[in-house]
Amino acid sequence: MERLWAAWRMAYITEATAKKSKRGTCLFCAMARSRPGPRNLILASTSRAIVMLNLYPYNVGHVMVAPRKHRASLADLTAEESVELNEWLGRVEVALKRAYRPQGFNLGMNLGRTAGAGIPGHLHWHVVPRWNGDTNFMPVVGGAKVLPESLDRTYRRMADSLAGKPARRGRR
Repeated sequence: MERLWAAWRMAYITEATAKKSKRGTCLFCAMARSRPGPRNLILASTSRAIVMLNLYPYNVGHVMVAPRKHRASLADLTAEESVELNEWLGRVEVALKRAYRPQGFNLGMNLGRTAGAGIPGHLHWHVVPRWNGDTNFMPVVGGAKVLPESLDRTYRRMADSLAGKPARRGRR
């Protein structure tokens, strides 16, 4: 089996841990107190869920879906939270298809620090759109991930798409 190393991700994990200890709370709990908007990358917030872009995306359109309340595992979710979070995962999938036309998705979560969670105490899903040929040597050799658009542009496209607006191509 071959292994590809993404050493650039360790800086994110270390930074997220340092920010958590400085804030005294986790990223998702802090974001749950904020209103949706492009400055904080929050696309939607309800009484049970928060949907936001990843500040350090694996790919353009990388969205995270988390319970609004601090929950460490799937077993901690209420039935209502489970239903709403799954509904948001489906809405995000549809919105990404509308906005970006990906050929596939990676959908997943890391439960606990040992499993790779950068924010281990707050359950969250990653929804990452994928296209044929979207990986290259840059993260491994160059220590950089190449993204084809800014987070501001991604935010606008995803906010419009979640609202059911047709996708606009090109620059805005």
